[in-house]
Amino acid sequence: MTWRAPAVDRPDGSLTAPERKLLQGYLDFYRTTLLFKCAGLTASELAERPSPPSNLSLLGLIRHLTKVERIWFRIHFATEPADPVFPLELGKDADFELIDPAEAQAAYEGLITEWKLSDEAAAGRSLDARFTFKGRESTLRMIYIHLIGEYARHCGHADLVREQLDGTTGA
Repeated sequence: MTWRAPAVDRPDGSLTAPERKLLQGYLDFYRTTLLFKCAGLTASELAERPSPPSNLSLLGLIRHLTKVERIWFRIHFATEPADPVFPLELGKDADFELIDPAEAQAAYEGLITEWKLSDEAAAGRSLDARFTFKGRESTLRMIYIHLIGEYARHCGHADLVREQLDGTTGA
């Protein structure tokens, strides 16, 4: 049996919630939107790069956002001793370049696991909680805003890739 990315229900977040819940709701919406764009595709389809010379694929986006989640929430904010998702010697674009359809299901599940670990790293912490990034002070609030923007941008990429793969558009 060929693995296919499962169907995904996207959360319906509040538009009037307190700031923390609002930011988490938007992040969760965009997180699941990425997976929504992948729903029903096989591992091979997720790994396909339909727009040469771009190295963009849905699997690459999954891998990239796993890396981004870990870097911001766990490594920078929580200062956990978490290993990089991709060893540095593989290069900064390993998440997009080193694509193997045989690893699609594990990468997909790894992203969902990383979401849980990211949420745990931020749980109970104030949006004003501070950390140092490249010698500058920053806050957990900035991470939420940065990740919402990162996911939103990459969901736009996912829209285009999906349309090129099978014509699916929208939502």
